[in-house]
Amino acid sequence: MKLTLDALNVLDAIDQRGSFAAAAEALFRVPSAISYTVQKLEQDLGTSIFDRSGHRAILTPAGNKLLEEGRRLLSAAHTLENQVKRIATGWEADLRIAVDTVVPAENLLPLMTDFYRVHRPDDQDCPTAQSKGTQLQLQREVLGGTWDALVSGRADLVIATGDAPAGAGYSHLSLGEFTMVFAVPPGHPLASAEEPIPSSDILNYRAVAIADSSRHLPPRSSGLLTGQEVLTVPDMASKLAAQIQGLGVGYLPLHWAQAAIDAGELCIKAVETASTRAPLQAAWRSDNQGRALHWFLEQLRQADIQEGLLNCR
Repeated sequence: MKLTLDALNVLDAIDQRGSFAAAAEALFRVPSAISYTVQKLEQDLGTSIFDRSGHRAILTPAGNKLLEEGRRLLSAAHTLENQVKRIATGWEADLRIAVDTVVPAENLLPLMTDFYRVHRPDDQDCPTAQSKGTQLQLQREVLGGTWDALVSGRADLVIATGDAPAGAGYSHLSLGEFTMVFAVPPGHPLASAEEPIPSSDILNYRAVAIADSSRHLPPRSSGLLTGQEVLTVPDMASKLAAQIQGLGVGYLPLHWAQAAIDAGELCIKAVETASTRAPLQAAWRSDNQGRALHWFLEQLRQADIQEGLLNCR
């Protein structure tokens, strides 16, 4: 191979320092070694990298292109080196967190801010590359899709509702419970119905439901009656908006619906055979010993963090 990372480092140092001599000093080499590296690279590529006709060497158009693309290679190489070192010390290259739609995604952002502030590695070895630590990925899932993400390997940590799928090899952390309410807009016929409302009456009206995001596990549904007309929406915010608009009825987490209830846009109705409390839990593969995962689990064990997960602004 004619191009080497060492040669690219030399070109970068010359451009950064302004001269062959300054580059040699920065790289702890003699100037002749720097000149030889550049000459050898020019011979191998069959083109001039520097214009030496003036008092100082200036990059040719080909040299500029080489350095521009070469810096991307240096950055990628440095990132790879950094990730390998972190993995060797127990830090994951990536941590993927899947969150059920009952949890507002923005409630995880303060945790991520703290993680980046505490665990961002210093980078003093390569001026052309930004050091990268564990890369975080936050993804939204619905119902069984959250568990599906864990089982299929699409996520390393999940914050999920409902029961875990059958099978061993997973660890769990209870994050408390949240309240589910059956909500309808004030103008809906069920708003004036006698309570508790029987399922036979609810069946006569369209329900609003969120599509399960499972890819491999059987999809789940919640609060739907057999034979009921259903409007399917992609997330909790859409479900809340649809119910406020009177497009259908259904169950909502109280923390999502509270503002609309206070504003008179929705009212809570008692129904027969309804469970009003739902568990929230974190889960991960038991054999995952990553330090980034461990850090997030330690935060999620704190009562104030658990309470903050279900705050809606």
